Amino acid sequence: MNLDRINRVYLIGVGGIGMSALARYFNALDREVAGYDVTSKPLTQQLESEGVIIHYEDEPDLIPSAFTQNKKRTLIVYTPAVPSNHKELNYFIERGYTVLKRSEVLGEISRTKTCMAVAGTHGKTTVSSMLAHLLNHSSSGCNAFLGGVAKNYASNVIINSKSPLMVAEADEFDRSFLKLHPNMAIITSMEADHLDVYNNELSIKKAFEEFTGRLPDNGILLHHSNVNISGDVTSNLQTYSYSLEPESDFHPINLEVSEGKYRFDLVTPEKTLSGFTLSLPGLVNVENAVAALSMAYLQGLGRENLYKNLTTFQGTERRFDIQFHQGGLLYIDDYAHHPAEIAYTIRSVREFFPDRKILGIFQPHLYSRTKYFSGEFAESLGMLDELILLDIYPAREEPIEGVSSQLILDQVKNIPATITTKKELMNVLRNRDIETIMTMGAGDIDKMVNPIRELMEQRMKDNDMKGE
Repeated sequence: MNLDRINRVYLIGVGGIGMSALARYFNALDREVAGYDVTSKPLTQQLESEGVIIHYEDEPDLIPSAFTQNKKRTLIVYTPAVPSNHKELNYFIERGYTVLKRSEVLGEISRTKTCMAVAGTHGKTTVSSMLAHLLNHSSSGCNAFLGGVAKNYASNVIINSKSPLMVAEADEFDRSFLKLHPNMAIITSMEADHLDVYNNELSIKKAFEEFTGRLPDNGILLHHSNVNISGDVTSNLQTYSYSLEPESDFHPINLEVSEGKYRFDLVTPEKTLSGFTLSLPGLVNVENAVAALSMAYLQGLGRENLYKNLTTFQGTERRFDIQFHQGGLLYIDDYAHHPAEIAYTIRSVREFFPDRKILGIFQPHLYSRTKYFSGEFAESLGMLDELILLDIYPAREEPIEGVSSQLILDQVKNIPATITTKKELMNVLRNRDIETIMTMGAGDIDKMVNPIRELMEQRMKDNDMKGE
């Protein structure tokens, strides 16, 4: 469809991270934007402050009248998390409006740009945010649709109408990334996940191969060296690998930690670019930086531009997000919700903050993911010194009989572990002698960030008073 003909955009599930990016994009293009979401939260409140009209009841009578008067000029966008019996969704379908999934709209936008898509079962948000930051501060600029809030912009979207470039986080859930039209792509990882959609790991692999098959013959594919994509799919592409290992086409050398920052040189297929500095903790972020730098380099950015802009990258909210680090106390919040992500995150904390006793708080996300990966979750979480599990965040799912956080707890070995509710969590933490806390999960565990940070601040004040 021709998005230029659209005057109004109504988003059902507007508070989601991907949906809110579209809301901001169309709002910046001076379209009228409104929407529905289940509940008010910081992101919807920010959208309202930016001029987006939002209500929180599934009631067609609450839809602003301007959005029901000219269906030819009105676009309806919905997220797959919206149930099929949603009254507002069916109101628009029954009346013949143009109703598209979020992924379809992002795909239409990608047709109009030179699109760099970043896919992978983990790591894609940080890599896409880094890449967007590198490009945005170059002469070409860029547009970006991110799966998290980039701290440099306090936003999940970058809009530059004059730039022909677009960075898109390519989400494999619901096969959304198969709607994109990428010219270049990064694949950070390819592991079993979203088995409620894919059924098995082979199905996931085929979807990623179909994704790379959407690249043009003169396109570029940059993939982690551990990702095995069929040669038939990539035979007509410029294909490169990256990782921390020297066997990859792009990799770091002379890696060291100095004054809390990583310093390294980047080996490319043609030459070595020297002297990069990264302020984000964790070797996983060095690897993410290698991916972003490599794609920006392949896009034509020079060493000076890459160096300067990597140095200023501040990270992404809820990705190894250090919320408090004072007086010997440390609190880190992370979006990790897959066993591999959890293991990466815990290893990064161990590496950057050695000899600390880590209390981890994990909220499982989805009954299906908990069912399929309970043993893997238990193994990854067993890398902690102590574990508190919260109840499963169901998101779009109905309960599955016999599946609860207890399924993970029963398999955790060799560390103290317990289950509590969000309501009781702060009481539990107040009775713990805590040095380092990590919160992990993709549900609503982020609502506990402020209370936990306030607890750490108070604990530091109490410790200072005891020392006087």
